[in-house]
Amino acid sequence: MDVPDGYYHVYTRGVNSRTIFRNDQDFRVFLNLLKRYLSVEVTKDGMGRDYPHLYGQLELLCYCLMPNHVHLFVYQAEQGALEQLMRCVMTSYSRYFNKTYERRGPLFESRYKASLISIDPYFEHISRYIHLNPKDWERYPYSSLSFFVGDMKAEWIMPGKILGLFKSRKGYMAFLQDYADHKLMLDQIRDELATA
Repeated sequence: MDVPDGYYHVYTRGVNSRTIFRNDQDFRVFLNLLKRYLSVEVTKDGMGRDYPHLYGQLELLCYCLMPNHVHLFVYQAEQGALEQLMRCVMTSYSRYFNKTYERRGPLFESRYKASLISIDPYFEHISRYIHLNPKDWERYPYSSLSFFVGDMKAEWIMPGKILGLFKSRKGYMAFLQDYADHKLMLDQIRDELATA
């Protein structure tokens, strides 16, 4: 479903869950592609042609890039903007990856998945799910967490719609920590039951 004025949890992963980010450079290339299409300023290719410019049509609220998959949470103001972003980013990144690692064929498992977020309580929890994806989530360098609880800023990452649900950045961090502690306890109980 592709609707204007909609919030989407976007997910894509490597073919057969294979690694799509092998090193820091790979992560940076993917993030720079997001920046290319979502920045205020129009960027141009080597021939001087404008890349698609989606600023104002689509907002990246949060993200997490894992070695074999990607999570994005976006607000789509104009219908079709999400599809255009994902097509451009996935095609460009696949081209980069295949050239860099001398491989051929598809990199991503399939077309991305995008779930329309239509239930209010889910809205605040999806960012928590995305930010808690890595085990070392508090120090993980390839998520948008530092834009939420640190002092990092970028025009193409817009955490305001999520942070506006909390009294402060510390409140958002407490929201994450509360669930992280709960999840850790459940994991420990599960492990103990499995060995009993």
